[in-house]
Amino acid sequence: MDGAHDLGGMHGFGAIAPDPNEPRFHHPWERRAFAVTLACGMLGRWNIDMARFAREDTDPQIYLNSTYYEHWLRGLRRLLVERGLVSAAELESGEAAGPGPVPAVPASRVPTLLTQRRLARRPANAPPRYRPGDAVRVRNLHPRGHTRMPRYVRGHVGVIERDHGVFVFPDSHATGAGEAPQRCYAVRFTAQTLWGPDAPAADRVLVDLWDDYLEAA
Repeated sequence: MDGAHDLGGMHGFGAIAPDPNEPRFHHPWERRAFAVTLACGMLGRWNIDMARFAREDTDPQIYLNSTYYEHWLRGLRRLLVERGLVSAAELESGEAAGPGPVPAVPASRVPTLLTQRRLARRPANAPPRYRPGDAVRVRNLHPRGHTRMPRYVRGHVGVIERDHGVFVFPDSHATGAGEAPQRCYAVRFTAQTLWGPDAPAADRVLVDLWDDYLEAA
């Protein structure tokens, strides 16, 4: 999906100035929005890619004028209504019409679950199509649904830097069509390939891309 969230490589937004002392949460409500989103995710009614798509599939004007956790809260509201866990009227009034589902995971397990970073990895199901050093072109695709293929690399040629292994394919996973696991590669692009001769000649960009995004160059 080509949406306002796909900001990589775009000009006009100014320089990024990270704050080394930035707090995890700027306001108490953000901490609560984070916790409620995790708790509702434990109900198993959607997966992480569905959640990302719910946050990103937003009117551009609203998206660009929202903060990070406003995206999270808006996406959660959408998922709760779509899955029939609450009604739009309940969200509007702030009053529950009846008892809701209880998350199946106790709070004591949450810290452990948050540190399990390999949940999306799957066993290798086929030999790799590409190997480090191979030249590949990112397919010029503009899917209507969820994708992790950045707009600014589409149609460009890069070089396979490393094979990460096999992972859940987010484009399929977000629609409920199954995990469709496939290989994910780190692909190296020169800055001049992506942004032209005025870009620094020595700069390189690494982008993680799944098999379905690539073709031999």
